[in-house]
Amino acid sequence: MRKILVVGAGQSGLQLALGLQSHGYEVTLMSNRTADEIRSGRVMSTQCMFDTALQHERDLQLNFWESQAPRIEGLGVSVAAPGSFDPGPSQRAIDWVGRLDGYAQSVDQRVKMAGWMETFAQRGGQLVIHGAAVGDLDYFSRTYDLVLVSAGKGELVSMFERDASRSPYSEPQRALAVSYVHGLGPRPEHPDFDAVRCNLVPGVGELFVMPTLTTSGRADILFWEGIPGGPLDVFNGVKDPAEHLALTLRLMETFTPWEFDRAKGVELTDAGGTLAGRYAPTVRNPVGRLPGGGLVLGVADVVVANDPITGQGSNSASKCAAAYLASILEHGDGAFDETWMRATFDRYWNTAQHVTKWTNAMLAPPPEHILNLIGAAGQLQPVADRFANAFDDPADFENFFYEPEKTGAYLASVAGA
Repeated sequence: MRKILVVGAGQSGLQLALGLQSHGYEVTLMSNRTADEIRSGRVMSTQCMFDTALQHERDLQLNFWESQAPRIEGLGVSVAAPGSFDPGPSQRAIDWVGRLDGYAQSVDQRVKMAGWMETFAQRGGQLVIHGAAVGDLDYFSRTYDLVLVSAGKGELVSMFERDASRSPYSEPQRALAVSYVHGLGPRPEHPDFDAVRCNLVPGVGELFVMPTLTTSGRADILFWEGIPGGPLDVFNGVKDPAEHLALTLRLMETFTPWEFDRAKGVELTDAGGTLAGRYAPTVRNPVGRLPGGGLVLGVADVVVANDPITGQGSNSASKCAAAYLASILEHGDGAFDETWMRATFDRYWNTAQHVTKWTNAMLAPPPEHILNLIGAAGQLQPVADRFANAFDDPADFENFFYEPEKTGAYLASVAGA
């Protein structure tokens, strides 16, 4: 029986540990917090997962909350009209919603990670509550056949060198601020189904609104992404959750009044329902070398950390866990050497590269052909639907998004159909 250590108990680490466990591997999972500490702690993410990523959970029978979580059946895009922050429809230059082929869902990671961790222990997995340092891994690398690092913050990440050729940004491109709330009203124009709402405020930032399942049942997430130094970059140092929510709502009233209209009665789900921070989007070398010469393989956002503007973090984590699981199973009794590690990462990068390219493009001011594409989706429902479904399969953006010629040809073919 092969012994594998997974360090970090997030979406990817837990999914991978549970997947390996189900195939008879002797798995040890290290987490710096207990399940109860995670469940009663602060929110960690916005985690809207689309159909492909959800299917990876279904394949492992880990979709414990699927019947309880809201079914997100659409993805809407609104663009604030330049200089128009008056009440009424004129506030939005663009407003449409695309229908998803398969529904998306968001389950608060406090609920999911705590539940999965307890499941791992109940199934006989070795759960170690300990914050791992590089020195610990040096020792463990001699004890385990494979060490996987999926703890995306702190000292361990420094073992994985930044890949400058795949990381165009060296500084954070957005200041992030999240609030989980109860009491959000429906969008009056589409009250019959749940949708993620992407509100773009040119030159200022973005507001995302999405339904979720949290520790207290159904809720909604209000998520601001502000251009650093701009009017949304005001959450640094705000420690009081009530102040964080009040600031969120004031910014909604100013920049997205159509969303503020349905948020007037909201309240935080709990004292841990806010989150703020920023980080530079970074791709890293997947193989970490320990002082004693041992090697460890980086997982998910340890090696590919994209800005959350495209909502891909949990999706990418799930896809990474699925790719790594398949590589480990296929490898049988072979040595988990550097060649295998790099090939395993490359398998994941085949899908992750599309996420990174798209996310980095969305962080930059949009070129004219992208504005035309987003505008056309308001008149052509197939364009709106395709854009929405590319959140599930970002590789499709290669076909109609990046190059003006491809965008023009695609729009002409839809308009002429």
